[in-house]
Amino acid sequence: MSALADRHVIITGASSGIGRASAAAVAAEGATVFLLARRAEELDVVVSEIEATGGRAFAYRCDVTDSVAVDTTVAAILSEHGHVDMLVNNAGRSIRRSVYRSTDRLHDFERTMAVNYFGAVRMVLALLPHMRERKSGHIVNISSAGVQFSTPRFAAYLSSKAALDMFTEITASETLADRITFTTIHMPLVDTPMIAPSGSRNAVPPASIEWAAATVVRALVSKPKRIDVPFGTLAQIGSLITPRLKERAMHQFYRRYPDSPAAKGLVVEAKDTEAKDPEAKSHVRRTNSTRSSRLAAKGARRLIRLMPGT
Repeated sequence: MSALADRHVIITGASSGIGRASAAAVAAEGATVFLLARRAEELDVVVSEIEATGGRAFAYRCDVTDSVAVDTTVAAILSEHGHVDMLVNNAGRSIRRSVYRSTDRLHDFERTMAVNYFGAVRMVLALLPHMRERKSGHIVNISSAGVQFSTPRFAAYLSSKAALDMFTEITASETLADRITFTTIHMPLVDTPMIAPSGSRNAVPPASIEWAAATVVRALVSKPKRIDVPFGTLAQIGSLITPRLKERAMHQFYRRYPDSPAAKGLVVEAKDTEAKDPEAKSHVRRTNSTRSSRLAAKGARRLIRLMPGT
């Protein structure tokens, strides 16, 4: 029997990407999953796919930026299914744009906070009284490895995730006696539609959607305090030991990978990004790796495997 058998799990942002894959993976472990997203039609498709494989899933149209919608949805789930054991806060919005290009775009920061931070907080606050009454509950918050790196051009996105990290840490210390636990996943770049606007400007190859879903299952089953990737752990240690060196390294990273055409307000075809953006061509030329750089990268990966993380 799986540790998730007969558990009731809410997953937000379940209509696509990590949420969709996680819903299928969690249902395959025997849990009943409640899928939340704004797009009802896509949710119905995910439910049909899960039911076709013998799983149990229920769709609830919900916008996590709407307090009334969140309260109404949580009340409906509790009324119709009795209880909720676990919550996966996955719904998110990402924006890759330098601060210089954001000086007249305060709404970039407001939009990411609305979904990534306040949306997750709304879900937690709506479920805490129920979990406290049952003296049981586990909450998984999908954060980003970029929080550990302080990755340039992601100020809006990573600020919202950092806020969620701190909320999680404080809330976990207050709810420990009520047996309500939290896991923060500092997720690396994952191959989802959300990263498509960045095109070839992503510095590292993305992880597979299957790997991300398996990581969510691990968080629900093992309930670790956090799940990090080794590079993220190393970056966080670097921030403590050599903060100026890390800042210089991130500045070089910022200069090496320019804003995407989408961040510049350009309209380009997905298959012809480099042809429409001169900076994209220079980026390709700069990132042609030599044999020595590949060997150095291989050595670095071996070293980083000694660091804690997954």
